[in-house]
Amino acid sequence: MRTAHTADLDPSELRDVRALLDDAFDGDFSDADWDHGLGGMHVLVRDGGGLAAHGSLVMRRVRHGGCWLRTGYVEAVAVRADVRRTGLGGRVMAELERVVDRAYDLGALAASDEGALLYTARGWQQWPGRVHALSPDGIVGLPEEEGGVYVRPALAGPLDPDGELVFDWRDGDVT
Repeated sequence: MRTAHTADLDPSELRDVRALLDDAFDGDFSDADWDHGLGGMHVLVRDGGGLAAHGSLVMRRVRHGGCWLRTGYVEAVAVRADVRRTGLGGRVMAELERVVDRAYDLGALAASDEGALLYTARGWQQWPGRVHALSPDGIVGLPEEEGGVYVRPALAGPLDPDGELVFDWRDGDVT
């Protein structure tokens, strides 16, 4: 297992990561999705077949309770099809969680129904409240994202579940 910043990955490693993500998401991993996973820390697991698993953690800002929280946002988690359900996803997440717990106020991620099983088993909590984003035109609601956002309280401690999360804006999917 290797943990490295995007700047420390060579072009062939980045190509391997993108290929893994394209395969794992059945071609539904856009250029915007790719961009969201860059600029932070990456966890890569290799085996005899090449890159077996990956996940990245990027910094975002999320407002909650009137404070902007430094948030470690999990992106681009994937495991090669032939080694799924062997614990590699858990190993990747354990390393990302270690960084979240030591360096961020909050951990957050958006999950599919299938992916949510991994995250909830690891203690990530489905966010029960409202989800918004600070867009170029002001704060906008993201009702379609509600129910798919998961959080991991870190240095900031527990969050008020009656509050809202306001994510910083980005191109593509906001959460």
